[in-house]
Amino acid sequence: MENEAKAPERLLRKESVEEKDARELVRQEKYLERAKLYVGELEAVLGRQPTYHVQNFGCQMNARDAEKLSGILETAGFTETADESADFVIYNTCTVRDNADQHFYGRLGRASHWRKSNPYMKIAVCGCMMQEAENVAKIKKSYPYVNLVFGTHNLFRFPEYLCGVYENRGEQFDIRGKKIVDIWDSTDEIVEDLPVARKYPYKSGINIMFGCNNFCTYCIVPYVRGRERSREPKDIIQEVERLSADGVVEVMLLGQNVDSYGKDLADPVSFAQLLEAVAEVPGIRRVRFMTPHPKDISEETLQVIRRHKNIARHVHFPLQSGSNEILKRMNRRYTREQFIERALRIREVIPDAAITTDIIAGFPGETAKDVDDTIDVIRKVRFDNAYTFVYSMRHGTPAAQMEQVPEEQVKEGFDRILAAVQDSAKEQTARQQGMVKEALCEEVNAQLEGYVTCRLSNNLIVHVPGDASMIGRFFNVKLEECRGFYYFGHVTDEPETDPGY
Repeated sequence: MENEAKAPERLLRKESVEEKDARELVRQEKYLERAKLYVGELEAVLGRQPTYHVQNFGCQMNARDAEKLSGILETAGFTETADESADFVIYNTCTVRDNADQHFYGRLGRASHWRKSNPYMKIAVCGCMMQEAENVAKIKKSYPYVNLVFGTHNLFRFPEYLCGVYENRGEQFDIRGKKIVDIWDSTDEIVEDLPVARKYPYKSGINIMFGCNNFCTYCIVPYVRGRERSREPKDIIQEVERLSADGVVEVMLLGQNVDSYGKDLADPVSFAQLLEAVAEVPGIRRVRFMTPHPKDISEETLQVIRRHKNIARHVHFPLQSGSNEILKRMNRRYTREQFIERALRIREVIPDAAITTDIIAGFPGETAKDVDDTIDVIRKVRFDNAYTFVYSMRHGTPAAQMEQVPEEQVKEGFDRILAAVQDSAKEQTARQQGMVKEALCEEVNAQLEGYVTCRLSNNLIVHVPGDASMIGRFFNVKLEECRGFYYFGHVTDEPETDPGY
């Protein structure tokens, strides 16, 4: 019929992922504008500017999420405080290890006392722990004073939730607000352009992808972060360009497995191609990335690092175990021989690169012989440093169903592995004695008056005489006094030591 109302165009065709993300961004920006009004009314009630505190637990991905939460709260009108008794407190949780869970619940329990002295206080909980149903149920039952619970997939809806906890009837300020629990099992949405409050003015993390497809048997991440989803390369490059224009000189590309980046895009792009494009953005003096996977790292990526001096000479290469039997149980999908071959190839292509790693001690089924195999890999690769952990059982993972190693045996294996790692790290650090390296000044040293702390491209720390005016700038520093895992030195006009290739 001629007068029949036409359906909106977007309902007549399938909406693209990019269009859907853009529409959601506009929607959340509208909620953020409404939140500003609510915070203004809260300020009038309090007689001062409302405060916020984000308590972050976990990895670099969580740290980046915390910056997003902070950016939204600051844009809404809150001011940051280090005090957990703030008017709006967010606990951004991690569930990789059990001690992180217990630490969070202890902090959340104490928050009830602050709530009693501040009836206007709002408490939110988000992050990886909230993707586990038992944790959400525990909060509902035992922590009824929590106002807002959401997970990893819908963090971008925080402006909407922020409005909700301050209104009962929609678009009307009510200090009682609503209680909101919204947990998603998954999402295909990537909404990244909401405000961000960077912790450091000179460096920033950048999410290039979300989720993980590897399903290592000990790891809860694929279940709480979902399957791999890559951002469009043009969006990443535009973000890097904006950061550079804002004075950022170092960026870290973040993903659970950066080597898988781009495989799921409509027009696939390799991580090596993205890494090179980021390195070529004017003003970016250093590019880092976290984390590659030993089964996926490519020769193309190594050659890109070699070609670009501003890509950090540091590859974090998670071993987890040096035993083929344990690697198989972990579902790591590489052998000890393959790991050693690829690590030594990194040293061959990029001789000045530091190789660091992760190692789990006490994985189910681990024997003294398996520990010997891990120590053998440590000695062959000569790790520059390692994060060594005792296995932490995570319910819902296959490893939780395996026979666990006795505690005494775990401790014995951990101590042996840690000693081997420390020997390797000290030896690798000492080799750099007397060299001149470019370093980024990161902060005033809190323990040593008159000193600042700098970081080399290879991630090594060096303390040098200086002051706050140096922060965020690059200097050539001479490594003079080795202290095991770090150096004391001084700023110099001498040229960098030739890496030898």
